[in-house]
Amino acid sequence: MNNKNSKQNRFDKNNNKGHGSKPNTDNSPRNNRYGKYTTLEKTPEDEGLGLVIGRNAVRELLKSDREIDKILVQRGEREGSIVVLVAMAVEKGIPVVETDKAKLDAMSGFATHQGVIAMASEKEYCSVEDILEIAKSRGEDPIIVIADGITDPYNLGALIRCAEGTGAHGIIIPKRRSTGLTPLVSRSSAGAIEHMAIAKVSNINNTITSLKEKGVWVFAAEAGGTPYYETNFKGPCALVFGSEGNGVSKVVTENCDVLISIPMYGKVNSFNVSTAASVILCEVAKQHRNG
Repeated sequence: MNNKNSKQNRFDKNNNKGHGSKPNTDNSPRNNRYGKYTTLEKTPEDEGLGLVIGRNAVRELLKSDREIDKILVQRGEREGSIVVLVAMAVEKGIPVVETDKAKLDAMSGFATHQGVIAMASEKEYCSVEDILEIAKSRGEDPIIVIADGITDPYNLGALIRCAEGTGAHGIIIPKRRSTGLTPLVSRSSAGAIEHMAIAKVSNINNTITSLKEKGVWVFAAEAGGTPYYETNFKGPCALVFGSEGNGVSKVVTENCDVLISIPMYGKVNSFNVSTAASVILCEVAKQHRNG
């Protein structure tokens, strides 16, 4: 894996290098169709709990095995998927608490919460070895997504959803120069984060070197590389996607095995990172499942 010359037979164009993606004050207990509930107050027990925001994200959380402390529902919400979510929570014995929209707005940082927020245990990060083991347990070659310096939580959330939808086994993010698994990331992933193994590492470049030593081929999505549809992704692989502003960092790019790109035919010169990832990962998924 360390012998670069041994890799040239697998790709036709590996040598390309370049860069490419009104508050309620009544604190008395109440009863309603959801059962007993109280007004929302921050308590010491809430420390260490993660917020999962929005109906889709809460639904996927309820489907997962993650411990849930309570479900917060906007007072007055009685229709649509809120009823289904409340029923799911009641069935699992999870407390449902009604509160005012203003409090939900403040808790979510004024992100769109759709009248529901779950307070759950923080999602635990896994290790890179755990991701490789997930692939092994499924009898599949690993597909790993590496997010290099993505600081926008909406972009990271969308990337997680894309990776989960195309069958990737895990995502690696750096401890610094990157957003973590915030409520906005969870909301943006529309619940996909509950089904994705995510590792946080101190040094992306060292992690890439370690993956290569384990037989994983590492591809950097940057402009000027081999068209993705001419690239052989079969076998263990990792795909590196950078921030929209800076792309994949130079030191990481130089450590990757192959540069790949999406040819652009319009007037814009690049896609949003999650859009680019969806295009490339669909090709990776196709190759892994077709032989």
